[in-house]
Amino acid sequence: MPGKVTVDRSTLPVRRRRRRQPADSSMPRSGSGGGSRPPNDVDPLQHDGLVRGLYTVPMMAAVLGVPVAAVRHWQRVGLLEPARRAGALEWFDFQQLVIGRRLARLLAGGLSLREIDAKLATLAPGGAAEAARASGRIVADGRRLSIRRDNRLFGAGGQLQFGFYAESLAGDDEPMIMPLAEPRPVVSSASPGSAIDIGLDDLDEPTSMTELLDLAADLESAGEFTDAAEALRAALQAEPPSAHVVFMLAELLYRAGDLTAARERYYAAVELDADHLEARASLGCVLAELHEHELAIAALEGVLRQQPDYADAHWHLAGVLDQTGRTADAARHLRTFLALAPASPWAKLARQRLGE
Repeated sequence: MPGKVTVDRSTLPVRRRRRRQPADSSMPRSGSGGGSRPPNDVDPLQHDGLVRGLYTVPMMAAVLGVPVAAVRHWQRVGLLEPARRAGALEWFDFQQLVIGRRLARLLAGGLSLREIDAKLATLAPGGAAEAARASGRIVADGRRLSIRRDNRLFGAGGQLQFGFYAESLAGDDEPMIMPLAEPRPVVSSASPGSAIDIGLDDLDEPTSMTELLDLAADLESAGEFTDAAEALRAALQAEPPSAHVVFMLAELLYRAGDLTAARERYYAAVELDADHLEARASLGCVLAELHEHELAIAALEGVLRQQPDYADAHWHLAGVLDQTGRTADAARHLRTFLALAPASPWAKLARQRLGE
């Protein structure tokens, strides 16, 4: 489902209830920097005005192999820039996918989300966002980052560095290989058994909303769902509740396996913002997992009436319809999904379901 970060619920007609897991296994959500566009990518906007060939946040996360919380964080702080927005929905192009790929390498290298923000901010006059756009020229030596300009390496604050120690984050800047096989659960960027030394005590009082959201994203990426939820609840106490933060808390509750609590938070997000389509679609998926199939279908159909080019909603609705025996309707939504998102990480599975 669109917002879920625990398991790729899009790989199943309806995701089965999973036991609570201590480690992160991310659910899905896509840049070109020097690479060619994938052969099955298409013009993002066709004559009918629908979004085609772009990547939603869950698609981006699935392709990059990172938690959805990481993609949302990078978008919120300006490291990734959506190609199109419609209310709370965001779509990314192939260029942003390549930038995200390089950010994902930093995350996999052991840096936390906040460390990535801070280190990138020192590498370019325009701050972290400018450095992210130039990520093809960033090189790493362990936890130290430098940026290449005119065959010379510069570190934090423009200090000249020796270049023999580092390898480019982008490697040979090889084209992105889109994983069209059935997606695997995404694991935490931390190695097995390693500890992520982050927590609520990391923040000095008073804490700002931005600090709390950054901390929650770091904790969620590290699989520390309980502490992440505490940070979000603190954020909800710090300022009047917003649909965005309530939605983030619903996502965490979902990841922790508390579907009933997640359902109530999704309802709350929709009550705060009836146009929060991602929350409404996520609500539909949770309702389906709680065996409230007719309510789930109604929720997802309502989303598509408002946003007919929301590929994720077509994908999830097809799964619910298939589970309730409406195979012809499910096939119709799968075909629409493939027309809208032919390069999706779930496209191969969709074609298999259609027998293509």
